[in-house]
Amino acid sequence: MEDKREFLLEQVQQLPRSPGVYLYKDERGRVIYVGKALDLRQRVRSYFQNTPSNSSYRLKALVGNIASISYIVTDSEEEAFMLESNLIKEYSPRYNVQFKDDKHYPYLRLTTEETFPRLEVARRVDAGGSRYFGPYSNAGSMRDTMRLIKKLFPLRSCRQELREGEAKGRPCLNYQIKRCLAPCRGNISSREYNRVVEQVTLFLEGRQLYLLKKIEREMAEAADALQFEKAARLRDQHFSLQRIMERQKAVTTDLKDRDVIALVEVPGGYTVGLFRVRGGKLLGAENFTPSGTAEREAEEIMKEFLRHYYDKSTSVPGELLLSHMPAEKELITQWLKKKRNNKGIKMKVPMRGEKKALLELVKKNASLHARHKQEEMQQTEFSLKELGRLLGLVSPPVRIEGYDISHFAGEDTVGSMVVFLHGRAAKDEYRRFKIRTADPADDYAALAEVLRRRLQNETLPLPSLILLDGGRGQLSAGLAALKEAGYGDLPVIALAKEHEHIFLPGQKAPLVLPAVNPALKLLQQVRDEAHRFAITFSRSLAVKRSLSSFLQGVPGIGKVRRKALLGHFSDLESMMNASLEEIKTVPNMNGPSAERLYRELQRRKNL
Repeated sequence: MEDKREFLLEQVQQLPRSPGVYLYKDERGRVIYVGKALDLRQRVRSYFQNTPSNSSYRLKALVGNIASISYIVTDSEEEAFMLESNLIKEYSPRYNVQFKDDKHYPYLRLTTEETFPRLEVARRVDAGGSRYFGPYSNAGSMRDTMRLIKKLFPLRSCRQELREGEAKGRPCLNYQIKRCLAPCRGNISSREYNRVVEQVTLFLEGRQLYLLKKIEREMAEAADALQFEKAARLRDQHFSLQRIMERQKAVTTDLKDRDVIALVEVPGGYTVGLFRVRGGKLLGAENFTPSGTAEREAEEIMKEFLRHYYDKSTSVPGELLLSHMPAEKELITQWLKKKRNNKGIKMKVPMRGEKKALLELVKKNASLHARHKQEEMQQTEFSLKELGRLLGLVSPPVRIEGYDISHFAGEDTVGSMVVFLHGRAAKDEYRRFKIRTADPADDYAALAEVLRRRLQNETLPLPSLILLDGGRGQLSAGLAALKEAGYGDLPVIALAKEHEHIFLPGQKAPLVLPAVNPALKLLQQVRDEAHRFAITFSRSLAVKRSLSSFLQGVPGIGKVRRKALLGHFSDLESMMNASLEEIKTVPNMNGPSAERLYRELQRRKNL
């Protein structure tokens, strides 16, 4: 131990007296902590000075696990601040505060680089001319916003490459139900269309009051110009927007834009609550539960949250109301100002009045959310213990794998594997299988093939429990496959949907549980997810097969071009909506073949 300390102190002495980022690594070379410093040597040395006996357990554990130190020099502390953030995301160090990475959060993207922009869901912010809104930590809330915008603002949703004044055939159903201005007809100017784009932008920015007044002016202009159809559409928009604003809760009287952020202490650390207030009205509430917050200062956690949340956020308001002022306030303020294009930003900890009351409301919501999450975790833990007890397992099943077989009219037979870790779906672990050797209608043989192929993958950990969708026949096929593969000792059961009977190896009578039993509910969740995953895959293959059959009848489209087209287009509808230029960009396509295919698609579209 003393030799290790001497080795680390020698490394400390080699550090420069410069701003930069330091990385602590354990004996296996894994990065366990990333930090920044204005003076690297002085900051890192402080970790190895004699620490008082009352130092936190986290700090003692961190220092005890350091095996080596590396560093990166930067030109300034601000540059080190950004590099530290990127390295934390890259390495997910054990001893840093961890928030869910923004790359998992969806955005709404307005494709403003197109003549007639579209609004779509995006998973990341890419370079280019598009405008992004988000990220949305609640995907359900984002989908609700998307549905509302489609009702209020008639933007197109198709992916056709459209030019002003160029007709592309008959408009789709969205035009008939007044959900699209149909620029594909060629009689809508980009200027007229972009008025709607501007309305969508104002709505997503939370500037509803300004938008309402703008629509009022446009409605009056349309009526004066005797454009009664347009005026009626604007009137309906105005009415719908008014109803939405009436439902939104006014939380401040000054009509300003601000975010309200509160840390709340919970068992094991902190949770974070956030209200987005625009024009004095509450537009959205979000909650975050970071890891690694135990024994950390609230000011440090607030700093990490602000860096995490606003790093990829497309909107930073001019005022932040906070429960705790962040550590390194000046550095955070300068960084946020740059995010706002050098506009000013204020951070306050309100002590009285309506702002204090609003902060307390955020705390209350965050506490309720944390309590609900804790109850969910306890319920899941209880369900796993109950399942382990009922099945006679040595311990609760940490990794449950669910399997199902699906086909479409006897064709496109596929298998699915879903994984639940500690009672929660782990979608990154899901796998799907195209059946290679089994007969299309033989579900038992298909299930056996899936299990054999899964167990051949030694990179995956073995399951604590295997759940098969089906009855006694599926269980027998699964047991035989596991025994053949040399894994006959793995726990396996089957759950039949008709009566929710659980079939166990070596038992003639099925296990029948009450409908409210938490163990049964967990098994049903795994079984239903396996079924959903399998049937979705089977249907997608059927769509591809239908599209492939159509392409086989088009002259000049052989096997190579057919494969390229199937990889580029998801279905026949997306191919019919594609422009000739887009079809030409598909690999292995040439001009004559693309033109023949385009003509055939237009003929089919106009049938």
